[in-house]
Amino acid sequence: MAPIDPHSFTDSAHPLTTHVSLTLYFDFPSSTISAATLLSLAAPYSGPLTIDTRSLSVSAVLDPLSLSRIPFSLSPSPPDSVLGQSLNFSLSNQSQVLILSETAPSSSALQWLSPPQTFNKSHPFVYTQCQSIHARSIFPCQDTPAARIKYSAKLNIPRQLSAVMSAKHVERRPPSPAEAVGVCEDAIWCADDRVVEEFVMEQPIPPYLFAFAVGELGFREVGPRTRVYSEAASELLDASAKEFSHTEEMIRVGERLFGPYDWERFDLLVLPPSFPYGGMENPRMVFLTPTVIKGDASGAQVVAHELAHSWTGNLITNKNNNHFWLNEGFTTYAERRIVEVVQGDDKAALNIGIGWRGLIEEMERFKDNLEFTKLKTNQAGVDPDTIYSQVPYEKGFQFLWRIERQVGRPAFDEFLKKYIATFKFQSIDTDMFLDFLKANISGIEDVIDLKMWTEGTGIPPDAMEPVSEIYSKIVSLANEFQLGRLPMEDEVADWQGQEWELYLDNLPKSVEASQVRALDASYRLSESRNHDVRVGFLKLAISARCREYYGKVEKTLKEVGRMLYLRPLYTALVQCGGKGDEEDKVFATRVFSEACDSYHPIAKGVVEAILAKFVV
Repeated sequence: MAPIDPHSFTDSAHPLTTHVSLTLYFDFPSSTISAATLLSLAAPYSGPLTIDTRSLSVSAVLDPLSLSRIPFSLSPSPPDSVLGQSLNFSLSNQSQVLILSETAPSSSALQWLSPPQTFNKSHPFVYTQCQSIHARSIFPCQDTPAARIKYSAKLNIPRQLSAVMSAKHVERRPPSPAEAVGVCEDAIWCADDRVVEEFVMEQPIPPYLFAFAVGELGFREVGPRTRVYSEAASELLDASAKEFSHTEEMIRVGERLFGPYDWERFDLLVLPPSFPYGGMENPRMVFLTPTVIKGDASGAQVVAHELAHSWTGNLITNKNNNHFWLNEGFTTYAERRIVEVVQGDDKAALNIGIGWRGLIEEMERFKDNLEFTKLKTNQAGVDPDTIYSQVPYEKGFQFLWRIERQVGRPAFDEFLKKYIATFKFQSIDTDMFLDFLKANISGIEDVIDLKMWTEGTGIPPDAMEPVSEIYSKIVSLANEFQLGRLPMEDEVADWQGQEWELYLDNLPKSVEASQVRALDASYRLSESRNHDVRVGFLKLAISARCREYYGKVEKTLKEVGRMLYLRPLYTALVQCGGKGDEEDKVFATRVFSEACDSYHPIAKGVVEAILAKFVV
C-alpha cells in the first residue's frame, strides 16, 4: 500500500470514487457551507478507505441506505501543513458512503466577500478555487487528479442570489420540505428565503475542476455556446462581453486543431478582483480575473489558454502534480496555436517572447532548488502553491515546440489529435506520454534527448527564442535603454499591452531612477489600464528606489489579488529591503496587513511565504 499522489492521502490499494452527489447549504453570515457528500464507488467494497479533508468539521459518516453510523477517525492534530487531515473509516460490502461535514470560514478553496467587497456593493459573494489541492476544504474527497469523478450538486442559497458551476444547470426551484429549513445564528431561514440550484457534471473530471460561484450574477450572450457572466448590471458585464465577443471563433479554431469540443458549453465568469489567477479552466464555466479586461482584446489570450485546457488538462489530465507540465505545457502550446490563427503570427511571437523571458526569470528564482526547474518533478512534502511557476508552462511549451520543429507541423498536428483521442478522460503521467510519443514518432528519442527535457534541470540547449521582426525590434529597443535611449514615439505608436510588456521584461533589472522617471514621463506606464504593463513598470520603479511611485504600488496591491501581480511586487519590495534598507520591508508588511482580508486564501498564503522568507 502506498499513496498514489504526493499531495493526497488516497491509498493505491483502495478503490477510487467514481461519482459524488453533494447537497450544500450556504450560510453567508457565518461564511460556512454545510455539506452532505455521497461518495460512490464503482463496485461494492469491504475494507478501509482514506479520504482527504482540510479544515472540515466532520459530524458523521453514514450508510446511506440504513443511515446507521460508521465509525470514523481523523488523522491526529495538528493537521499536515500541506495535506490537511485524512478521514479514515471502513466499509463492509458497500459501494456508497454518506459524509456530513461543515467548512471552516478559513477554507482554503473559498473566498467569502461581503457586499462592500463586491462591484455592486449590495449582496455578498462566494467563489471557489480548488486547484491544486483545495477541493478537500469544501467536501471530503479523494483529492487527486488520478480520481476522476462525475458529480451532481444541489446548492441551497439565499433567494436573491444565483449560482453557476463547472457543470450543467438542471433547474432553479424552491427547497423541498426536507431542504426548507436551516439554522444560522439562531435565526430560521424558511423556504421563502431560499432557493435550490441543481447541477450535474456527466463527464469524469479531476476534483480540482469542481467549481461554483454564488452571488448577484448577470450574463450576456456572446455566441451560440458562450455566455459571459459577472456581477449583474455592472459596467464590467458589458466590457467583458465586448472583450470576449470572438470566443466562438476561437472554439472553432480549437476544434480544427485538436478535435471535437466535448463539453457542450464554454461559458465565462469574470470574478471580483480578488481572484488569484488569470483564469481557471473549470469545464463549462471558466473563471477569469477582471484584469484581463484591457479594452484591446488582448485578454482573449487568457481565454484562449483556458479554452485550450478543454483538450489538454480537462480531457487529458496529469495524474498528479509531479507531472503538471502535461496540463500546462500542452495548453500553452495549444493556446499559442489558437492565437496564431485568430490574432496572427506577430501576436503569437510576442506571446512566446514574454514566456521566454518568464522562463529565464524562473531559472533564477529556483537556482537554489533546481528540482523545480524540471518538467517531471518530485513534490513530496511541498505545497504546490508555493512552488507554482512558469516552468511547467514555458519549458513544457518549449519541449513540444522542439518536437514540432523536428517532425514538422503537419506530422505533429496528427500526433496531437491522436494523443488527445487516445487518452481523453484519462489521467496520465510523463512516462505514459513518452511511451506514446516514441511509439507514434519513430526514432524521436534518437534526435531529441527526451530524458534531458523531462528530468534535466535548467533550460535545454535546443530550446529556442522566438524569431520575428516585431520581437527582435522590441528586444533591440530594450537593449538600447541601457545606453540611455528611450524609444521614440513613432517606434511605439502601434504598441499595445503585449509590446510594452515584452519591452519592460527585457530591460535590465537595475536601472537609474532618472531613466525610470523619463520613461514614465513619456509614456505614462505607471497609469496603464493594462495591469501587466503597470506592474512591469512598477517592478522597475521599485528596483530603482523611485519611492514617488510607491503610492501606485500600494494602490495596485490593494485593488487586485491576482498572484501574477502580487508575487513580483511583494518580492521586489522585500528584496530591495534585503539590501540593507528596512523601509521597503516595513512598507510591504504594512500594505499586506491592510490588504490581506481582500485576498483569496491561496494568494494570502503565497504572500505570507514571501514575507516570511525575507522579512525578519
